[in-house]
Amino acid sequence: MNIGSLINALPGACAQGLIWGIMAIGVYITYKILDLADLTVDGTMCTGGAVCVMMMLSGHSLPVSLICAFLVGMLAGLVTGVLHTAMGIPAILAGILTQLGLYSINLRIMLGKANQAINVNNYPLIVSLRNIRGVPIYKNAIFVVLIFVVVIIAILYWFFGTELGCAIRATGSNPNMSRAQGINTDLNKILGLMLSNGLVALASALLAQYQGFVDVNMGRGAIVIGLAAVIIGQVLFGKFARNFAFKLAAVALGAIIYYLVLQFVLWLGLNANDLKLLSATVVAIFLAIPYLKKKYFTKVKKGGSGNA
Repeated sequence: MNIGSLINALPGACAQGLIWGIMAIGVYITYKILDLADLTVDGTMCTGGAVCVMMMLSGHSLPVSLICAFLVGMLAGLVTGVLHTAMGIPAILAGILTQLGLYSINLRIMLGKANQAINVNNYPLIVSLRNIRGVPIYKNAIFVVLIFVVVIIAILYWFFGTELGCAIRATGSNPNMSRAQGINTDLNKILGLMLSNGLVALASALLAQYQGFVDVNMGRGAIVIGLAAVIIGQVLFGKFARNFAFKLAAVALGAIIYYLVLQFVLWLGLNANDLKLLSATVVAIFLAIPYLKKKYFTKVKKGGSGNA
């Protein structure tokens, strides 16, 4: 094993981890803030890239393509939200239904092809795998995606501090009390799902540019990666991330750590076909750590449990 090959692969893993960190922030909104299990992301993680790539291939500008990818992701979240709130379908099943429908829609967007390529030499891509080394800092993929992450965290920090944002957080924290206070919890769930899937689609658009193509299966298992980033960030940085912005930053750091671990394991010689199994194992371990720590490593306070 050549240590040099591992070192050379780390910048690419960091860039890819940051892109998936944006996706993981979207997962954080539904999983932690809304307390909903949303599987729509496995579909929107392709939809955003498909919309962005096909629009650029059709001659549209990069900013317009990114905005449209975000809006289409929000539309997918709207469908899941309506299925859940207006039709009474459990959130996890509503997400599965939307995800299933998006597979056909993604193929339609890509003109019936399973994948579409886009070349950085012919189109003004904002991020690319080629722009990891030997380019000015403003073109470096890590720097560009880091700017995206910082801006997204700043906007979300502001938004969730507004009256509407606080209502969404209250809906996820205690829906019954929220309804008692006159908050429209159904509307807030829909808005949260739309925002979450919009961010996932934006991450998809950046990922498609970074790797130079969009594939109809690129979102398969995305929810596992998103959950891994959320859980890793919570377990490793939970004690330090007291501020909401820091919690979002911890999610992005969790995604970077996840991809660095994957890169290290591949360098050790793991078969690439086992990556999904490794991903599931990593998520299971980090999900179990808080429970095991509380059960076996937390000291029981002496002095009894007398009534106050």
